Amino acid sequence: MKIRRVAAYGVCRAADGSVLLTRGSDLSSYPGVWSLPGGGVEHGEHPADAVVREFAEETGLTVGVTGVRGVTADVVAHPDGPAEHTDRIFYDVTITGGELRPETDGTTDLAEWVPSAAVAGLPLLPFTARALGVPFAAPAEAPVDDEPVHRTGPVQRFGAYGLVTDPDGRILLARISEGFPGGGRWHLPGGGTDYGETPEQALIRELYEETSQIGRLDGLISVGHRYDPAALGPEGVPMDWHVIRVVYRVRVDDPVPATVTEAAGGSTDRASWFTPAEVAELPLTELAQESLADAG
Repeated sequence: MKIRRVAAYGVCRAADGSVLLTRGSDLSSYPGVWSLPGGGVEHGEHPADAVVREFAEETGLTVGVTGVRGVTADVVAHPDGPAEHTDRIFYDVTITGGELRPETDGTTDLAEWVPSAAVAGLPLLPFTARALGVPFAAPAEAPVDDEPVHRTGPVQRFGAYGLVTDPDGRILLARISEGFPGGGRWHLPGGGTDYGETPEQALIRELYEETSQIGRLDGLISVGHRYDPAALGPEGVPMDWHVIRVVYRVRVDDPVPATVTEAAGGSTDRASWFTPAEVAELPLTELAQESLADAG
């Protein structure tokens, strides 16, 4: 069985460079193994809010998010469960209050400041080692096959989108097909990530499917979410979807005419390059408006 989840973690460092880590308890899948504080994002919750909540639960500390550090994904076959694809968001955080203490009756049993020189000597979860730049022996990832993803109840959808530009400063947009949420509005190229895909891989795939362009990622712009349980899908059925979206800056060095290559009936019916002045006159989705503002 394959399942998906979204999780958010915080990197918190002291003035001397020590990093705050938590140790897995006997209730966790990896007892005695250390991790960045954090965990699963609840349905409808912003990932940044999840980090604040998880820090309070696991360490007793209140924190503020100061920036997005990175986004990744992995597929792991847990020793006590099914293969699991996890989309992981990492934030930089700073302490605003509270007192350090261990979690009680949870999946962690210790929270400690670990000197930077001692981090590499601890048993670390692979994603934690990768986030901290510590060498590690990568575990064998679970195979990705055609088995459908198992979902129960409300659905979290993880998507990757691009603010795409060419050497002339034009902006690439894709128009949402009528019948889909936001139909008729111009949107950033991108879409949902597939099981086993990283956000970067998904965005490059979606960029070609929706616009025929080959691009290169040039930095992370933002992480956001949208939760509208009353939104209707293409068939007019309410979708209790929680959409978490990462937006990257993308450069297309050799632009070609924008053409939709995905099969007819998809969520994109047109793609085009626009000057910034032309974009200002278009009906845009909320994500496109926010991303253009964030990018300055």
